[in-house]
Amino acid sequence: WDLVCASRWKVPLEQTTHLLGWTLGSITAGLVCDRFGRRPTFLLSLALAVPVGLAVALAMNFLMVLVARLLFGAALAGAFLALYVARLELCEPPHRLGVTMVAGFFWIAGELLLPGLALLCRDWRVLQGAVTMILALLAACWWCPALLLESPRWLLATQQLERARKTLQVLAEDNCPQDSLLTAELEALSEGSPQPQYHAVCEIFSTRVIWKNGVILGFAAFIGSGIRHCFTRNLAPHLPHFFSSYLVLVGTEVAACLFVCLTAERFGRRAILLLCTVLTGISSLLLLALTQYLLELIVLTLSVVGTAASHAVTMLSIFFASEVLPTVVRGAGLGLVVGASFVGKAAAPITAIPNSRGFFLHHVVFASFAILAVLSIMLLPESQGRNLPQSLQDGESQRRPPLFRRPPREDHLPLLAP
Repeated sequence: WDLVCASRWKVPLEQTTHLLGWTLGSITAGLVCDRFGRRPTFLLSLALAVPVGLAVALAMNFLMVLVARLLFGAALAGAFLALYVARLELCEPPHRLGVTMVAGFFWIAGELLLPGLALLCRDWRVLQGAVTMILALLAACWWCPALLLESPRWLLATQQLERARKTLQVLAEDNCPQDSLLTAELEALSEGSPQPQYHAVCEIFSTRVIWKNGVILGFAAFIGSGIRHCFTRNLAPHLPHFFSSYLVLVGTEVAACLFVCLTAERFGRRAILLLCTVLTGISSLLLLALTQYLLELIVLTLSVVGTAASHAVTMLSIFFASEVLPTVVRGAGLGLVVGASFVGKAAAPITAIPNSRGFFLHHVVFASFAILAVLSIMLLPESQGRNLPQSLQDGESQRRPPLFRRPPREDHLPLLAP
């Protein structure tokens, strides 16, 4: 549609719309997760992504593209959030971080394959159609109940005991089929039939500790996503070719994942989040004040370090939030945190609008926010080695330990309380 010259502003508008779709989808899917479950939300999101993806590929005008991309981003966000929560709730405390980081590496592998797929397809409509067909295959495979069970932790937290017993029975048959004691415990679980107890996201606002943790981590995710554009823009003059800059950005994501994976389990989530936020703030302030006076190598180094650190801040903030939010509102709470991160991303394309003078203000605001985030992270509890909180009371009982003294570990806790 000749998106050049006077129509160049439509390109960042489309990018912002797609990212706002991810924000909308994260919030909506989080609410659905806590009311209907993780598995139905994931399958519904995948099922919606297929027709909406085809609508993007077959769009006849720019307005249709905007609307379809908004809905496509919302559907993808729903699938991402539901799978993220379901995967986390199946893991023991020592394995939560490792499993999440492995999933992050698969995400990065997809980013590395995308340029090759684009070279093969050549046309954006063909590329969109190919991505949609992959989603259709995933949707067809994931409908098999054996591949993705409903989260037993969520079923127990919402008092759906009979469904929880059936789900745990399936897991027990696969892992320890001869354990008669476990079988007896599962049979006793379904005695009585209490009514399911669901919780609305508005209940978070009446809490003190849960609300504070959610706001701080949502703010940190917002800063990490929004400030990343400031570093990537400084990389652009040194990496003018699209594929070289893209590979460098993906490389910083790999470095961030490796760093978090190797350090967050050893030193704690809060300490590493604080360190990454400090690195992000210092790199941003140095580039903001001294870019004209620093050597190109130093500018490039600060940009790479800042890009990796900001990605680690976003990734660790989302993971940290998933650990400190209680199971009964984990979907909705995490949806708000993930949505905040995409709001930060959505601010970046706006500064790319021709004749816009917003980049300097964007950099100043996010650099200032990064310093504020450093102070607020000190108020967070530590979730390393701790069991996931189930109820709102569990979430409210979390306390902030001293920064350099870790709380006692609670590894290998049973899902069923004695």
